[in-house]
Amino acid sequence: MKSVHVRFDGIRQILFVIGRISWKRIIGCLLICPAILGAVFIGCGVHYIYFDRTNLPDLQAFDRFDLPAISHVYDVNGRPLIEMASEYRQMSRYEDIPPIVRNAILATEDKNFFSHNGIDYSVFARVVCKIKIMNLLGRFTRMGQRDAANSAAIFPQGGSTITQQLVRGYFLRTMTVQENSDQLRHSQGAAQALSYLIGARTVNMLFRKLEEIRLSLWVEEEMQTRFGSKRRAKEEILARYASFVYMGNGQYGFDRGAKYYFGRSLATFTVHDADKAALLSGTIKSARYFAPNASQTGRVVQRRNQILTLMAANDFISQEQAEKAMQRSIETVTLHTGKKAVMSAIVENVFKELKNHRPDFNENDLMQGHVQVYSTVNAHMQEISDMALEHGLLLYEKRHPEAAGIIQGSVVVLKNCDASILAETGGRQSYKGRSSTGSDFNRVTNSQRQPGSTMKPIVYLAAFREGIFNLDSMAPDVPISVTDGEEQNTKWISDYDGTFRGNISFRRALAESRNTVAIWIAKQIGISCIIKTARNLGIQSQLHSYVATALGASEMNLLELANAYRAIASGTLAQPYMVRKISLDSGDIIVESDHASSPVDVDSAALSLIQEGLRGVVRMPGGTAHSLDNRDFPFAVMGKTGTTNEFRDALFIGSTYGTEGITIAVRIGFDDNRSLGVKETGGRVALPVFKEIMINAYGENLAGPAPKFPVEMEQRINLHMKDRFAKTNGLPPGQLHRMISY
Repeated sequence: MKSVHVRFDGIRQILFVIGRISWKRIIGCLLICPAILGAVFIGCGVHYIYFDRTNLPDLQAFDRFDLPAISHVYDVNGRPLIEMASEYRQMSRYEDIPPIVRNAILATEDKNFFSHNGIDYSVFARVVCKIKIMNLLGRFTRMGQRDAANSAAIFPQGGSTITQQLVRGYFLRTMTVQENSDQLRHSQGAAQALSYLIGARTVNMLFRKLEEIRLSLWVEEEMQTRFGSKRRAKEEILARYASFVYMGNGQYGFDRGAKYYFGRSLATFTVHDADKAALLSGTIKSARYFAPNASQTGRVVQRRNQILTLMAANDFISQEQAEKAMQRSIETVTLHTGKKAVMSAIVENVFKELKNHRPDFNENDLMQGHVQVYSTVNAHMQEISDMALEHGLLLYEKRHPEAAGIIQGSVVVLKNCDASILAETGGRQSYKGRSSTGSDFNRVTNSQRQPGSTMKPIVYLAAFREGIFNLDSMAPDVPISVTDGEEQNTKWISDYDGTFRGNISFRRALAESRNTVAIWIAKQIGISCIIKTARNLGIQSQLHSYVATALGASEMNLLELANAYRAIASGTLAQPYMVRKISLDSGDIIVESDHASSPVDVDSAALSLIQEGLRGVVRMPGGTAHSLDNRDFPFAVMGKTGTTNEFRDALFIGSTYGTEGITIAVRIGFDDNRSLGVKETGGRVALPVFKEIMINAYGENLAGPAPKFPVEMEQRINLHMKDRFAKTNGLPPGQLHRMISY
């Protein structure tokens, strides 16, 4: 009991002492403790900002300003063909930024930029006044809780200098992205204590802001040391800022923004473009809401006019100039709205060839702007090929409206002398309602389809190599059977017209694309001879050893098929290529291709026979490409149509003569391999595309003058047609030739 009384007396004494302390002293203690705690936090913050220079980022990269830039693929004439980038950015030097644009930026974002050292202390009072006190008090009453009130913003946006904005975007991007979270991103004890009082989200923002201020002061100090004066350092920082900011629609930097929205280089802006400078500067705040847009002018105009008012208030422009600029309507260019389809086939080839030359390089190197590619593609030829395919598909869709938007095609144009790719179209510009992209399927190289009758010239060439056949050799055009594939099913061969000609010359059988004759030849010489000839012409795809391969039963891609025809036309063997040169952003050349060709491993006599035979496909009445032999098509070409089983694919491949010519291959069909429809042959579907490309290519002198075929070759075709006409009309052979004077 005694011990209980002692404890009770002790408690009474403590209460007595507390009672003697006035309530004013208690309140004073309650105020002093947080003040002391706050002073400690402030002291630590000041030391961290102004004196702590540990754990700094690499300024070398900032000095070089290593940012994702734009890789270009240039055409054969040095014209930019494709831009590839993760961020479409144009770097600007300070002297390339016109004064009117600089002033618009300063008026909008940081009017004291050239006088402060990275932090504008004059705005602190304005920022403090905007602190949301009620939200802060709400935090104190809900300490430790996670609810809407505890996540509400306390500190206002804005007040950051240009240097701070640049530091935030360049060095603190990850930190900034993560700060808008109720999860505390910092493990320090001070951070955890503060998060209990004011919430994790606000603490994340405060710590990011402290780091932002610290780095801004450090960057300005270092830049001043590097460039020798505060003015030069400021100019460099402003140039980096103008190159860094997002301008909307995938464009970064003021110069890209000027070209995208106004179709002009930033360097062309003068004081008379104050309205445009204000529009671009207004975009910085939020590209989503304030990017120049002729269809959403309300808030955009209001933002522009606010900036013009600020420019006048800071004496960057006169009041009269500001008022005139405010009266102008927003006029943006429409060039980007009609943006050409991405050339996916070219992009794919560039990636593939880049990887072949430098296995350590990847797509990211292109997307980061580290590589510039100089290609063999002719930009105008590419445009012609793209449009010709679109026109050809449109003609087909008019006959088959149900196929609109889903019929597909591909085109490749090769230079005969070295197999350089002048144009490559891997598909239509809009497929199933979606515009094409750089990652789209390339049907020139990736689509393995049957070549149909375009395989027949290889069959005839193999026969000519045997030395026992020529164009005047006769073959039976009669019913004939083949073993169909590995299942050994017997199939009877017929022709498109359902008739048989009896004995027929090789020349006429090739021109009319007689299936039975091609099978007869294959049986005479053996399929192995045909496969060997295909290999000699550069075809690498697997070719089946059954006879139906003579009619195109083995699949291959359009590029290797086109290259085989190119080899026939030129007598040279070469691998198709697109990349001439690759340079790094440092200027170093890592690839400079020299694609030499070699003579094709086919004797010249056999090669001349197949060239003449393919010329006859165009020249001879009844030839599947005879529609090209007219005044509307004044170019001498050779080629072959192709139509696969059940009209699934329509092809035409044709060339002008010799090493100075070009080869064009066209294939049209559905991706799901459905039928194009009865009578939708290569001559009807694919030939018009070939014709349009050839007319424009030579009509606009993109491939030089169209080469002529050897005179003796043309004369032999003339003589054959005259003798055939004489025979048809009951005249002795050679009689018509003697009757006509030349």
